[in-house]
Amino acid sequence: MSDLRIVRAVCPHDCPDACGMLVTLDGERAVAVRGDREHPFTDGFLCHKVSRYTERVYHRDRLQFPLRRVGPKGSGQFERISWDAALDEIAARFKAITEGSHGPQAILPYSYCGTMGKVQSEGLDRRFFHRLGASLLDRTICATAGGTGYTMTIGSKQGTDPEAFNQSRYIINWGSNTAVTNMHLWVRMVEARKRHGAKIVTIDPFRSVTAARSDWHLAPRPGTDAALALGLMHVIFRDGLADDAYLRDFCLGGDELRERVLSDYTPVRVADITGLDSADIERLAREYATTPPSVIRINYGLQRHAGGGMAVRTIACLPAVIGAWRHPAGGILLSTSGTFAFDLAAVQRPDLIPSGTRTVNMTQLAEALHGELSGPPVEALYVYNSNPAAIAPDQQRVLAGLRREDLFTVVHDQFPTDTVDYADIVLPATTQLEHFDLHGSYGHQFVQVNVPAIAPLGESRCNTEVFRGLARRLNFEPELFDVSDEQLARELLWETEPLENVPAAMRGITLDRLKNEGAIKLNGDASATWTAPFANGGFATPSGKCELRCERLAQLGLDPLPTFIPPAESPASAPELAKRFPLQLLSPPSPHFLNSTFVEVDSLRRSAIEPQLEISVADAAARDIQHGDLVNVFNDRGSFVARALVGDNVRSGVVVSPSIWWNKHSPGHRNCNSTTPTRLTDLGGGATFFDNLVQVERSSAQNGTGSSSV
Repeated sequence: MSDLRIVRAVCPHDCPDACGMLVTLDGERAVAVRGDREHPFTDGFLCHKVSRYTERVYHRDRLQFPLRRVGPKGSGQFERISWDAALDEIAARFKAITEGSHGPQAILPYSYCGTMGKVQSEGLDRRFFHRLGASLLDRTICATAGGTGYTMTIGSKQGTDPEAFNQSRYIINWGSNTAVTNMHLWVRMVEARKRHGAKIVTIDPFRSVTAARSDWHLAPRPGTDAALALGLMHVIFRDGLADDAYLRDFCLGGDELRERVLSDYTPVRVADITGLDSADIERLAREYATTPPSVIRINYGLQRHAGGGMAVRTIACLPAVIGAWRHPAGGILLSTSGTFAFDLAAVQRPDLIPSGTRTVNMTQLAEALHGELSGPPVEALYVYNSNPAAIAPDQQRVLAGLRREDLFTVVHDQFPTDTVDYADIVLPATTQLEHFDLHGSYGHQFVQVNVPAIAPLGESRCNTEVFRGLARRLNFEPELFDVSDEQLARELLWETEPLENVPAAMRGITLDRLKNEGAIKLNGDASATWTAPFANGGFATPSGKCELRCERLAQLGLDPLPTFIPPAESPASAPELAKRFPLQLLSPPSPHFLNSTFVEVDSLRRSAIEPQLEISVADAAARDIQHGDLVNVFNDRGSFVARALVGDNVRSGVVVSPSIWWNKHSPGHRNCNSTTPTRLTDLGGGATFFDNLVQVERSSAQNGTGSSSV
C-alpha cells in the first residue's frame, strides 16, 4: 500500500521565477515534483528542467561520500574517506596557511548561485570566511554590470511588478530570452497579447525562442544596445513624444539628455552603428512612445561587453523619457531583488572582516590562480555552489591554475563536475530536497521557505553543516556557528529585531507563517492592485529622482549622461584584431541547461544533443562549411569544437554557441569559455563573455559527436 504525501518546496536554481514546488513522497522517497498551483506566480507549472528534478536527486553519479585525490589533478581519481578525515585535513591546511607567511588571505572562497537560497548560498559561508580572514570574493560573473548601471539611473533594483505585465500593451524583451529563462513572465506577456492585443517586440542579435514567438524581432549588432536606446530617444524628443512634465518633475538632466541625443544620435548614425534599418528605429520609437502602458523587460545578456553597465543605464532612462512609470504596467524590469530587504548583515557578519582584506573579482580567477593580482598568492581554493572549470572565462588558463600542485582545492558539490576533477578534497552536497532554506527572488516579489522533503542521500551535507564542522575544528567562537538554519532564517526575516527596525516590505513575514501558508508577497496582500512604483518619483537615487544625469558616474570619471561605449572586440572597434577573428561570438544559455547545471541529467543532455554553433548562410559559405559539419571555433585565448547549424537565426558577422557544456561532455574537453576574455565591464566589474571575436573553420575530423578529440 502506497504512502503518498506532499511537501512544499522551492526551486533553488539561478532563475528569476523561483518557483514554488510540490514534492510527492512515496514513503521516504521523492517520486515527483510539480509546480504549486497556489503560488500566484508559479501557477502550477515548472520548466522542463526542474520537472525532472528527481532524476538529479537520485542520479547514479550523485556524490555521496567524501573523497581524497589519488591521481593527477584533472584525472578525477579519488578514494573514499570519512567526513572526520576530510574536515580535519581541510582545517589543518587552512590553519597552516593562516599561520604562514602569506596569512589567511591566501585562502580564496569561490561560489556563485548554484543555489539561490539565502541560508545555503549567502549566509553562514560568508560568516565563516569573514571570521577566517580569507580573501573576499566579488561575485561579478553574471549581473553586477547591469545592476550597477540600472541603479545609477533608478537607484535600486526595483521596477515594474512582474504580475502587472499582463496589463501592458507594448512589451519589449530587450536582450531577454524570456520564453526560456523567465517563462512565467512570458506567460503574462502572452496573456497581455490575448487580452489587450499587446504587441511583443524582442531586441536580440540572436533569433531566440522568444524572438521567434514575438510579433517583431530586431537584431542589432552585439554590444550596440545603448546606441539603439539613444536613437529611440532622438526620435521621441524630435517628434514631441516625450513626457515633458514627468521629465521636469521627477528627473534630473532631461534637457542635457535631449540636447545630446538630438545632436549625436540621429537614426541614420544609429543605423550605421547597430546594423538596423533607420526606418525600423523610427518605427520602434514611435510605437513604444505612443502605446501606453509600455514596458521593457531588460536582461543581463546585453551587459556582457565593455560598455555593458552604461548600456543598461541608458535603456533604463527610456521609461522616464516617455513617462511610462505613470502606469502600474509600464516602466522597466531588470530585477525584483531590490524590493526584498533580508537582514543579510545579521547572518553574514561583515563586521568580522579584518581591516585591509583584499577582494578578488571572480571573473579574474585565471589571474588570481597565476598570482597576477595584488596581494598574496592563492594557496587554497574552496569551491561551492559553482563550477569554475566550466563557467569561468579564459578557461585554459583557469585549468592550468587548477593543475598547480601547490594549490589546495576543496570542492563541495552534488556531482563530479569538471571542477571536482581538479579537487584535492571532494565533499558531497545535498540537493534542495534534502536541506532547509529561505528564498526571495529576482523575478517576483514572494518570500518562500524550503523544508527538507527527504533525508540526505549517502553522507551528503549542506553548506551550513560543513562550515559549522570546520568552525569547530578551527576553534571559532561557538556563539557564531552553533546556530541552526532555522535560526538563521529568523535573523534574515528580522524576527530577532524590534518591529520598528523591520523594513516595511518585510513586516509580518515570519518563518512560522511561511511554513503554514506558503509563499507570502512583500508589503502584504498578494491580491492587492498593483501600484506604479515611480508614478510620482520617489526613486532610490541620492536626488530622489530618475537620474538621467548621474553625478555618481561623474565622480567615477565616467560620462554622467547616457552614452554609447562600444565593445572592446568588434569589427568596428578592433579592426586589426577582426582581420584575424572577424566573427562576434555569443554564448547564451542553452534551453536545456541552467549555466552548467542540469548537464549531468541524461535526458536533458540528450535534448541538447551536443555543442552547437549557429552561423549565417553567408558566413558558412565563405568558409566552406555545410550544415552539420564539425567546426573549430578559436582565437588567441583558445578554441572549442561544435556542430554547425547553418541558417538565418543570426546575422552575418555573428555566431552563437548555446552554453554551458561541461568540458568532459565536449569535443576535445573544451567548451566556449576557452575563447572568452577576463576583461571587465565599465561598471560593476562584470564579465565580458559576449565581447569576444573568433574565427570559425571546418574541422578536419567530421565523425562523432561529444567524444571527439579534435
